[in-house]
Amino acid sequence: MEALPATPGAKPPVHVAIIMDGNGRWAKCRGLPRIAGHKRGAEAVRRTVTGAAEIGIRYLTLYGFSSENWKRPASEVDDLMALLKLYLVNEIEELHRQGVRLRVIGQRSRLQPDIVDLIAGAEQRTEANRRLNLTVALSYGGRAEIAEAARRLAEEARHGRLDPREIDERRFERFLYTCDIPDPDLLIRTSGEKRISNFLLWQCAYAELVFLDRLWPDFTRDDLEGAITEYHGRDRRYGAAR
Repeated sequence: MEALPATPGAKPPVHVAIIMDGNGRWAKCRGLPRIAGHKRGAEAVRRTVTGAAEIGIRYLTLYGFSSENWKRPASEVDDLMALLKLYLVNEIEELHRQGVRLRVIGQRSRLQPDIVDLIAGAEQRTEANRRLNLTVALSYGGRAEIAEAARRLAEEARHGRLDPREIDERRFERFLYTCDIPDPDLLIRTSGEKRISNFLLWQCAYAELVFLDRLWPDFTRDDLEGAITEYHGRDRRYGAAR
């Protein structure tokens, strides 16, 4: 299917990152258990992945489960992990059919072994796809990612494989989870909150931020296109004067 720019005559941003916030509030407003909001949020993920591919976005990164989310009640975490397993079992063939490559970033050591195996299988199944690169952040925290990269750099220096004087931003980026992914051009957060919540702290240094009052389960392609239209209205100077 031909890519359809959200703004006529304008190319879509290469990389869009989204903080999918508001599942719990969506359910609470309707007197439903929180898992109902997460299930509806999974439907919003499907819509967004399809819409991003059709618009022509090359990279889409979704904040699925933060390292701080482990502090939630055990029952909710269990429900989320069960929903994640269901998604990995049921959705991968559709992603593959759409030409979507799936990758997962975060601390996999904290995930259940069967989930880690499902992730590895999904990544292998879709690794040759090029239409859309979908990255899902699971058990992810931006500060933890930066600290891990620093530890790996220190190990390289300790073993004599790296001269500390050679460390610069470009070399540091090679040790991030996103080393082969361009930085986000646009970061969207739903639910009306105006913070980035430890998401892609390094990578979003120059991303345009768009905050929407829409709760994530209600997020539509129109919302995605509206955020891209706002992005096209921004003057991106990267610190330079014009």
